[in-house]
Amino acid sequence: MRFFMILIFFVFTFSSFNQVDNSEESKGKRMDTHYLQNHAPLQAKPYLELPLGAIEPQGWLHDQLMRMKTGMTGHLDEIYPEVVGERNGWLGGDGDGWERGPYWIDGLLPLAYILDDYELKQKVQPWIEWTLNNQQEDGYLGPVPFETEPEYEPGLQRGQRKDWWPKMVMLKILQQYHSATGDKRVIETLTKYFKYQLKELPNRPLDDETFWANRRGGDNLMVVYWLYNITGDDFLLELGELITKQTFPWTDVFLNDENYKQASSPWHYYKLKSYPFDQKEIDELTVSQKGGMHCVNFSQGLKQPLVYYQQSKDDRHIEATKKALRDIKHFHGQPQGMFGGDEGLHGKDPTKGVEFCSVAESMFSLETMLTITGDMQYADLLEKIAYNALPPQANDEFTERQYFQAANQVELSDRLQASYMTSGHYGTDYVFGTLSGYPCCTCNMHQSWPKYVQNLWYATADRGVAAFQYAPSKVTVKVGNDITATITQTTKYPFRETVDFNFELDKSGEFPFHLRIPSWTENAEIMINGESWKIDVEDQVAIIDRMWEDGDKVRIKMPMKMKVSQWFDFAMSVERGPLVYALKIEEEKRVKDRGDKFGPFTEVFAKDKWSYALLSEDLENPETSYEVQELDWDGSYPWNLQNTPIRIKARAVDFPEWKLLNGLPIFPGWWGTNEDRKNKAKIEEITLVPYGATTLRITEFPVFSFY
Repeated sequence: MRFFMILIFFVFTFSSFNQVDNSEESKGKRMDTHYLQNHAPLQAKPYLELPLGAIEPQGWLHDQLMRMKTGMTGHLDEIYPEVVGERNGWLGGDGDGWERGPYWIDGLLPLAYILDDYELKQKVQPWIEWTLNNQQEDGYLGPVPFETEPEYEPGLQRGQRKDWWPKMVMLKILQQYHSATGDKRVIETLTKYFKYQLKELPNRPLDDETFWANRRGGDNLMVVYWLYNITGDDFLLELGELITKQTFPWTDVFLNDENYKQASSPWHYYKLKSYPFDQKEIDELTVSQKGGMHCVNFSQGLKQPLVYYQQSKDDRHIEATKKALRDIKHFHGQPQGMFGGDEGLHGKDPTKGVEFCSVAESMFSLETMLTITGDMQYADLLEKIAYNALPPQANDEFTERQYFQAANQVELSDRLQASYMTSGHYGTDYVFGTLSGYPCCTCNMHQSWPKYVQNLWYATADRGVAAFQYAPSKVTVKVGNDITATITQTTKYPFRETVDFNFELDKSGEFPFHLRIPSWTENAEIMINGESWKIDVEDQVAIIDRMWEDGDKVRIKMPMKMKVSQWFDFAMSVERGPLVYALKIEEEKRVKDRGDKFGPFTEVFAKDKWSYALLSEDLENPETSYEVQELDWDGSYPWNLQNTPIRIKARAVDFPEWKLLNGLPIFPGWWGTNEDRKNKAKIEEITLVPYGATTLRITEFPVFSFY
């Protein structure tokens, strides 16, 4: 039944995409694809997003989304009613009218339509209806501004209702809603709103109320281009240039040379608020600095150069994002694919935090960048974040989350003094809670997994289909000469090396099938119907272009090699394939309620010894020194110590100088060895498990040598 529902929806969707703007002037603007492609003069995209609902998660990934439904994502209106309840300004109320309500819906809506869940859709719909039905005559969209700014109410963001920033989140929501339903009201509403923006922005620029919108203008711009591809209205290109002009110049900043002039405080980035920007300060600001820019702004700003590249076609924007990723890893990176940022960027210390909002927004930026460029560097990094950083920052039930996670964390309590936010959040930055730390993540975390599912598969510009993220799933897609293909991806990846694809076709036909070959693998193998297929790989993509039959099967095997990588203070980490490994630490959880605004939270303490150093001689050849153990696994939820499908046995020695300081495992000042230490050192066996399965962990290890 679901297949036929999807098929009917596709007929409607394809029709709506291909019947828009059939005027003489528009002829030849679109490439001949089944799905929405960029119109000229925008740069054509190599990969095209599928309608919301075309991709079904299966296995553990479906379980992950169901945990979200029964956890905070599906019930945030009950858990956090003072903010996302009936008083919310996006429902016409007098309460919170800024980003948190739209943040929640930005994850709840794709979850609802991916799961095809009636109950969740009913929770989404009032937000859509109020937004579409309460647009003002001049095109203004969103909560109605107060005539007089209201008095502050603890925990609510009631003011600044005219701020451009939260509207950008709702623009993304409306775009997704149209993808799922084809509701034409979205096109009418956005057209009217963007005409309003074109008229208003010259007098009231993006940072008129706050600086957030000029940092995050790329989110606005991408929806402008999306609408242009449907309507062909030229005023949208004019608006695109105006938004770019008023958006923080990410391309210039990303291309700046390394600058050791550090920001005076973590809030330095607030100085660069006003448009037009101070060119001297722009020239001095770089990704290399600590405190120079806001961590989530970086995550969202990362995509802006490439979003604008679609209109400018200037290769500077391509190089800017590549340099930004090189620099963020070099100056602030952590092994799980993320970077240190407790609001301001803060360097590579593995005890410093990674904000959950940064994880969510980095993933969305990478997904956006991949469709524009087809660059598999972004797919590789997206995979690393999704399978390492994302799973452990919420608990298994998806009822609590950390504001900050860290690569090395062996105690999560309110005594931790790890970030500059500590004084304001009273030690709650690292504990697991609903409102611990700052509540932005309580609302923004929900987009991560659903949008990852939405980006497992793509249509291609050559009328094919692409699988770039490997996870148990099914897609129904139009390919070739109007062939309807349902392809099921069966796999125990990322814990195993093989992925199987089964093709169900309504008729035989020729079309290309694109597969990502990860940068970490060597000698990947592809088999079709049990026979080896010669792989021609270009830019990490293998394209199988052939005549396909119903029932065809494809298997790809990607050998996973052990490798080590060096991080903060010469510490070393262990990786294998897409996974980063961390010390297995048994834990003890304690619930604490101090009766304050942060509510109940869970502290976590180590029951095992954690102060180990890896042996330098083993690190020289990890493939032979470490033992990989694949455990029995039925494909169920894998992201905890009890269910992890794989582990690594390694040798280590106790490092007694490595102690806790206010709950933090701060590296000792000297790692050297002497004869006395060598004589006393006792080699022990330790267990490493996937980072994503841990709550407490050591990921960056000191090194000990018997040489």
